[in-house]
Amino acid sequence: MTRLEDYDPASHYDRVTEAWLLLLGDELHYGVFATGDEPLPVATAALTRTMIDAARLQVTPAGERPLRLLDIGCGSGAPACDLVEEFGIEVVGITTSPVGVATARDRAARRGLPGATFEQRDGTDNGFEDASFDVAWAMESAHLMRDRHALLSEAARVVRPGGRVVLCDLLRWREIPFAEVRARREDFATLRTAFGDAHFESLAYYADSLAELGLEVEVADDLTQATLATFDRWRDNAARHRDAVVDLIGASGLAAFERSCDILEAFWRDGTFGYGVVAARRPA
Repeated sequence: MTRLEDYDPASHYDRVTEAWLLLLGDELHYGVFATGDEPLPVATAALTRTMIDAARLQVTPAGERPLRLLDIGCGSGAPACDLVEEFGIEVVGITTSPVGVATARDRAARRGLPGATFEQRDGTDNGFEDASFDVAWAMESAHLMRDRHALLSEAARVVRPGGRVVLCDLLRWREIPFAEVRARREDFATLRTAFGDAHFESLAYYADSLAELGLEVEVADDLTQATLATFDRWRDNAARHRDAVVDLIGASGLAAFERSCDILEAFWRDGTFGYGVVAARRPA
């Protein structure tokens, strides 16, 4: 068993990325469902649209400098490529996973999008210059970074005056007593096997932290119920792609993923965990 202090999120994602494209879909994130009946690609596109609205992205007018967006934890690069294609902006995607960078670069090249570039960097210490982006965007990546304060500080630092930090992520809605953690240690171990070493914060934590960094919070919305149907779609994908996924991560990896869908759905329903979006603007 991997010790907690030895856990390397980049290695985990290098191992699971190809399987996750089958299980989670091309965008590698949750969906927002208006009715609960939508196909997963429609719902994941709706979550991306929720982020777009929170970031107040607009098409760059001809002759003007393209808006520059930092995609922190860019996954497979699908949302980044969509943003470049739709809005004519420049997107720099960063991830600690070499496989993620390679997958995203290949996607951008196949789609002919030189405005989408991808680099192997750490979102908690990104190395970019101050005020070098119009938007810092973290789509479902914060829970995998141990130092969320550093993530938010770095995002705020690289945003220009008048720019925005936008984030959507899994959330913790209540404190979990130690006795409950101990009683459910097998469930938490299963979640860690399937999804990595995740740590959830509250919606208030993200909103308050951005405000303390001098940003004006514009959006802090609970998306827990809207994302609930995601687990059914992931189960459907697991059944549809069973043989291919087993070839990639083994039968035990698939079993952990399927069990995790049940565990997370129960936590969503009992008010323990959920999902939300936050956006804040740096004063001009």
